[in-house]
Amino acid sequence: MEESEAIKILERNVEEIITRAELVDALALMAKSKSELKSESDMELRAYVGYEPSGSVHIGHLPILNKLRELQRIGFHIIVLLADMHAYLNEKGSFEQIRETADYNKRCFAAAGLSDETEFIFGSSFQMEQEYMMNVLKLATVTTEKRARRSMDELSRSTKDRKVSQAIYPLMQAIDIAFLNINVAVGGIDQRKIHMLARENLPKLGFKPPICIHTPLLIGLDGEKMSSSLGNYIAVHETEESVEKKLMDAYCPPEVADGNPILQIYKHTLFPDENIGAVEIERKDKYGGNINYTSYEDFKLDYVRGRLHPLDVKTNAVRYLNEVLEPIRKKLIQENRK
Repeated sequence: MEESEAIKILERNVEEIITRAELVDALALMAKSKSELKSESDMELRAYVGYEPSGSVHIGHLPILNKLRELQRIGFHIIVLLADMHAYLNEKGSFEQIRETADYNKRCFAAAGLSDETEFIFGSSFQMEQEYMMNVLKLATVTTEKRARRSMDELSRSTKDRKVSQAIYPLMQAIDIAFLNINVAVGGIDQRKIHMLARENLPKLGFKPPICIHTPLLIGLDGEKMSSSLGNYIAVHETEESVEKKLMDAYCPPEVADGNPILQIYKHTLFPDENIGAVEIERKDKYGGNINYTSYEDFKLDYVRGRLHPLDVKTNAVRYLNEVLEPIRKKLIQENRK
């Protein structure tokens, strides 16, 4: 794949890339290594995402998983860190509960289309090693308490009376990036403060700063922040009937795109899916008949101008989202039978 094509793909549906120039240089280095027929280890670039094992894997995870699949096709080695130690530090349950959830998360992520070469790593498999912990302590000596605390603003389980463990959390995440030799850190935009801490302070310990790709956060079906505790999401394993009920009941104000969860699903889940191609909105002839869209921007423009009715947008979202989720459901069923 040409470098220009690769960067164009990686720029789609992201909030930001920090920095684009560094990513372009990394892609050029990868292409040069391949052209000079160097060994696989010489040309390999490593991208990762870290997930706290917590609750259901849902459609809010799909923008990141889509980006990981794109990186994989371009030639990156993908690491998914199942951050069980981080979940424990962030008060997400006992180690036994977290490990059970992590196993479920792993099955879901694998079923979502990542290739067999994807490396799944449990944080607890290396985060108690002496060298790792020594680097966490070194990072603590160059990071202010205020910076560590602010890095957890978007992620902390407790908003009041926070525990010391939640100040250790971002330091460990930064050292994860260094310890796993990561070139590109992928995450939702809520990871930005921790990633910036890593970019600024890892070089002080002699490590390279990561390139960061941040994806948007999907809002919940009620128009509020998506949350497991509120149940305002669609899990990747939900039945067709459940998907239909939730989407048909979802908040979808007419002629409004910003803050509209149904339009967000089209933008970040349906249009990027390579198996869908053009999105066809099926509707009765008396309402204008079927209409095809090859870009989200054209689709959004027709919606805000009132050319598309919320009911048509919802019913077609049901059809397409079930198409996206069906392969995941099937793979999870096959895994459960083993």
